[in-house]
Amino acid sequence: MLDPVPEHYASPEGKARLMERIRESVAPRWVLSRRQLCDLELLLNGAFHPLDTFLGEEDHARVVAEGRLANGTLWPLPVTLDVPEEFAGRLDLGGLLELCDPEGIPLAVLEVTGKYRPDRQEEAQRVFGTLDPVHPAVRHLLEATHPVYLTGRLTGLAPPPHYDFRHLRLGPNELRARFRTLGWRRIIAFQTRNPLHRAHFELTFRAAREREANLLIHPSVGMTRPGDVDAYTRIRCYQKVLAHYPSSTTLLALLPLAMRMGGPREVLLHMIIRRNCGATDLIVGRDHAGPGRDSGGQPFYPPYAAREAALAHAGEIGIGVVAFDEMVYAPRRGEYLPVDELAPGEESLSLSGTELRRRLALGLEIPEWFSFPEVIAELRKSLPPLARRGLTVFLTGLSGAGKSTLAHALAEKLLEQGGRPVTLLDGDLVRRTLSSELGFSREHRDLHIRRLGFVAAEISKSGGCAICAPIAPYARTREEVREMVESRGGGFVEIHISTPLSVCEGRDRKGLYARARAGLIPDFTGVSDPYEAPLHPDLAIDTTELTPEEACQQIMLKLEHLGYIGGEVAS
Repeated sequence: MLDPVPEHYASPEGKARLMERIRESVAPRWVLSRRQLCDLELLLNGAFHPLDTFLGEEDHARVVAEGRLANGTLWPLPVTLDVPEEFAGRLDLGGLLELCDPEGIPLAVLEVTGKYRPDRQEEAQRVFGTLDPVHPAVRHLLEATHPVYLTGRLTGLAPPPHYDFRHLRLGPNELRARFRTLGWRRIIAFQTRNPLHRAHFELTFRAAREREANLLIHPSVGMTRPGDVDAYTRIRCYQKVLAHYPSSTTLLALLPLAMRMGGPREVLLHMIIRRNCGATDLIVGRDHAGPGRDSGGQPFYPPYAAREAALAHAGEIGIGVVAFDEMVYAPRRGEYLPVDELAPGEESLSLSGTELRRRLALGLEIPEWFSFPEVIAELRKSLPPLARRGLTVFLTGLSGAGKSTLAHALAEKLLEQGGRPVTLLDGDLVRRTLSSELGFSREHRDLHIRRLGFVAAEISKSGGCAICAPIAPYARTREEVREMVESRGGGFVEIHISTPLSVCEGRDRKGLYARARAGLIPDFTGVSDPYEAPLHPDLAIDTTELTPEEACQQIMLKLEHLGYIGGEVAS
């Protein structure tokens, strides 16, 4: 089990030859997305063995249909390199493509042997069992994935650089070497994308003790589900928990995996990776790698679907499955137990992730039986009460709806109250500065809103309040801004200024609607271009009959209701 797995990096001589070919051929460059970076690292370091490149068309078709490569080898999820149609059209088969990180550092070279255009809806339905965009992988596939997939011979030049937690970033062969040095023979791996609390500790400790095995805590720190605790905070929490395990029995290592939240398919990928890392067993719990509930409020996958898939394929993959039920706290006994070991009618306690986030957001007490004090302290540092977090208030609506007036009024109200720096990002002002070179095509409007969102996210990340007041007509782009802000730890409040078109047009102080009706302004929102109204805004305000003071007061009351003002504020 501890022999090395194949890595796919060029030798120094091979790297020099490749770089020379790249210079001679003026090879095009592709800047990898965050997901592609994660996939590339695991392809090159052997974690995805036997996969050694991005899937070609035949492999992709069979993986989608059956969860196997074209040669019949088990491989559960597509690992693909997607690019735009126009970019793919400039690539010659047999030519080289330089793969770079966002800083432009060359990481690998792909000798392109195939280009194909998959049916992404079929991929979503067959692989994830749904087309519901609430599923994060389905949404990424249908809304953020480019239409052309590339394949070819992949050769690594250098691993993606990491400057954080370097001592914990151990690849498969580094882990295998560590296990050999320590004399570990039976190693149980634990996959997680959440902080470790008492239930997780008790589960993993019990699993290792009962099987007389060592324990590998192996969290995914690439892309996880939107809304998850950021990786830096989670890693600090893992380090705190590590001290509670018996000395020299447990190892923490980080896995740069871009999770798909694919439930029964994803668990098989987790098993393959841990086998390649030298583990002999993987703990599989209830709803392993599940994405939560769909848009109808139902779980995407049955609670034990992943466990059943794991047990069915464990022999073929070559790794054991340690199946555990949910752990709950039994107050009468003062200990954690698997739920199936409770006596009939025995009281048990648990705390959902939603309830934990609510208590953190409001600064409420978290019971001692739930987690270790040092873990809660780390979470409170990164997730302070909402009244002390940065915030983006995003006002969207038609031209003339009253956004700018309300944004100015709200900024003054919040400055009067104090507690946070306040930055007003009004649509027209930001266009004249941040996006002065952009027009009003859909592409340029989206780019403008993304720029606005980036600035708002940075303000919120630093504890300030950003008030944005663009038209922002497209729902998907507004959602991207929300993700940018929330992924950096800021709060996001969407307010739809829902003043009807007829009222907005009647106001028309700038004469924009009249010129649009006359055909002088093309692609004008509400006239010749659609406005996609928010379906579930935090607040909708029609300013037809409201004064700015009255409308602003509604926003202040909503912010107080949500917990962003009215309690403890930043000092």
